[in-house]
Amino acid sequence: MPAPSAYRRPDRRAARARQARRRAVLLALVVGLFVILAVAAFRPGGGSRVGAATPASATRLLPPPPPSGVAIASYGRLRVASPVNESVVTAIGYHGAGQGTLPFEPVGRQANVGIATRVFHRIFGGGGSNGVVYYRLGGGQGPSTGALDVGAAPGTDVYSPTDGTVVGLRDYVLNGEKYGSVIDIQPVGEPSVVLSVSHVQADPALTVGSTITASTSRLGRVVDLSGAERLALARYTRDAGNYVELTLHPAGSVPLR
Repeated sequence: MPAPSAYRRPDRRAARARQARRRAVLLALVVGLFVILAVAAFRPGGGSRVGAATPASATRLLPPPPPSGVAIASYGRLRVASPVNESVVTAIGYHGAGQGTLPFEPVGRQANVGIATRVFHRIFGGGGSNGVVYYRLGGGQGPSTGALDVGAAPGTDVYSPTDGTVVGLRDYVLNGEKYGSVIDIQPVGEPSVVLSVSHVQADPALTVGSTITASTSRLGRVVDLSGAERLALARYTRDAGNYVELTLHPAGSVPLR
């Protein structure tokens, strides 16, 4: 009579084979789940997005119309619209701008979040869904959202981001050189603050006391600052990274002239 072990040996081999198959199936499931999560995290959202750089089309060779008035930030009752037509915005970014600035509340979705946050938003929602995309640029003093940079090519028409009154017009000086103007606006909806718009060559018709309307009143054109400093927004655009800069200050704290 054969030894009992002669009959058990094939069973052991079969068990080991089944275990190997189970491990292979489990590994395949884990890899598949990882691929699904990775695709969900990095797949771009559908539809038009403000602040997401896109290739230039033939229509973008023509001067763009005024912006549509989409809100890209807020502060209390103040709603801040894009100062340039949304179709030519190259990117939107936030950074510190000094201890005296007030923080904007970003509208939309932050693009440069970590992968864990990105996967969470893809699966469970959240993170902004109105089409506005922005980046945290870091750097600077004060609140991390104290400056709002709206990217656009030099020469692009700039419009008022809010209804209000021009209360100041002054030179924007960098390293001893003048680069356009700073236009100070007292918003109708939040008169306790002053909204300053810089990196703009002011329209000659604009004067202190001018009443302006959001997305309708032209303030001037974007100034080229790429030769004067390294522009942080360029990390997220396909050009030199020029932009219109918006900052908020308490009324009475800005040197108006």
